[in-house]
Amino acid sequence: MKLSNSFFYTIRDDIKDEDSKSGNLLVRSGMIKKEASGVYMFMPMGLRVKRKIENIIRDEMNKAGANEVLMPALIPSEIFHMSHRYDSFGSDMFKLNDRNDREFCLGPTHEELFVIAAKEKIKSYRDMPFNIYQIQDKFRDEARPRFGLIRTREFTMKDAYSFDTNDETGEISYQKMVTAYKNSFDRMGIDYRIVRADTGVMGGDLSEEFQAVTDIGEDVLVMCDSCDFGSNIEVAPVKAEEFDREDKKKKELIETPSVKSIEDVVKFLNIDIKKTVKTLVYNVDGEIIFALVKGDRDLNDTKLRKLLNAQSVEMATEEELKKVTDASFGFLGPIGVDVKIVIDNEVANMSNFVCGANKTGYHYINVNLNDFDVYMKGDIVNIREGDTCPHCGGKIYFKKGIEIGNTFKLGTKYSKALNLNYLDEENQLKSVYMGCYGIGVARCMAALAEQKADEHGLVWPISVAPFTVCITVINIKDEIQNKIALELYDEFNKQGIDVLLDDRDERAGVKFKDAELIGIPYRVTVGKKASEGILEIKSRDGKIDSEISKDKIVEEIKNYL
Repeated sequence: MKLSNSFFYTIRDDIKDEDSKSGNLLVRSGMIKKEASGVYMFMPMGLRVKRKIENIIRDEMNKAGANEVLMPALIPSEIFHMSHRYDSFGSDMFKLNDRNDREFCLGPTHEELFVIAAKEKIKSYRDMPFNIYQIQDKFRDEARPRFGLIRTREFTMKDAYSFDTNDETGEISYQKMVTAYKNSFDRMGIDYRIVRADTGVMGGDLSEEFQAVTDIGEDVLVMCDSCDFGSNIEVAPVKAEEFDREDKKKKELIETPSVKSIEDVVKFLNIDIKKTVKTLVYNVDGEIIFALVKGDRDLNDTKLRKLLNAQSVEMATEEELKKVTDASFGFLGPIGVDVKIVIDNEVANMSNFVCGANKTGYHYINVNLNDFDVYMKGDIVNIREGDTCPHCGGKIYFKKGIEIGNTFKLGTKYSKALNLNYLDEENQLKSVYMGCYGIGVARCMAALAEQKADEHGLVWPISVAPFTVCITVINIKDEIQNKIALELYDEFNKQGIDVLLDDRDERAGVKFKDAELIGIPYRVTVGKKASEGILEIKSRDGKIDSEISKDKIVEEIKNYL
């Protein structure tokens, strides 16, 4: 590619409406352009990066034995009704009606279509296992698109689906995909962690996320300083704190005027916060639930939803609270109220604690579990930095991450919903066991930009860089410089090395800054010493910066590669 006659541009100033380093640099470098909130064009340079990421993924998927297909983006809405996911997606799904008033949607995901496709093949146990995948755009009406390519309304995803007779062979298929993912991200040069995650709207038995470690990540990654434990904070198990057993005392009502927060209670009663319990009020599938956690803990909505096997968990409003108690927020407790009480495991270990009295201006002291009815107990709080690792006893610390891939053991959720069955060896009808595997292609691109960029611009790994080498001609009016540059350009192309020739009529400083901004791994400068057969070679990471004979430059680059 010669820049003098190509569609190429860069932007000098930071982009005002980009809220991430990657979004800012990708727009400034002319890789992408925002068309609307969460909607981006991919320009020639950016598309080359995106395609290289896709090809790495495609290569590893093919090596793992998966077959590529392509599903339609336009999907009849009744398909999502069949799997009972239409309401789950709700307003996130783009919907439209055709001229016959039949409702369609732009595919937010494609599990249902892959099941329909698999029905064409699967009749008996002999027809499995197999894996099919696609690389295609998805559409979700994100309420708040942000961070450039990290959260968008239209995004490219590689999604794959494995089909097996049971969970044992399904585990083999699952591990093949995990290996393919590791290979893919390793080849891209991404710093990532594998963590357990919530299955969410996908459902199934297990979900693991591949998280790129960055400072701007949307997700909180829970790590251990002593073992390889990793989890998304949404599902990270908390090792409940143990407390010294005390003789139970009789509860006592105490007036606590204008004391609303846990901190106020601690200060007013001059007690340790670990002796307090706070009561949180939730609307769970239309029913008001009181959830009790230790005073210094935060409740985890995801864990509460899973414990109660609920579809929806939301904080209750003041109007909803008034239906069960006259007390105001800050004075709520489990005693004397006719609602289901859910307690965290740590609360179950406590005795003689302080909680609200369901009477504004009052709290109870010396409360114990026999003072109220417990509907259910479980792990419903967020893990914290410094907590004990649930696996080894080490200490927990946090990192931020961008989810770039996920794997799900779907089990028979979709096969049962859509009647994907097979006849086993005994001629009995069974449901097919499925796995699902996704990679966000553009998210990989954004993650690399976040992880590798420096103060000068992008720094692409060779495997995904739009070009491997940039030949910069200092003076395009110098015949010798032009001749050498063109000879090198042709030779790199013959050797199969992606090469960019900056033959624009621009100042050298502009060309150098552009090469740094777009992140080409190696820059060969054809300048004043070209007449002596001497060129300059510099790597984008700063490890190489030297002069070299023009006759050795191609072999030198090949050695680096």
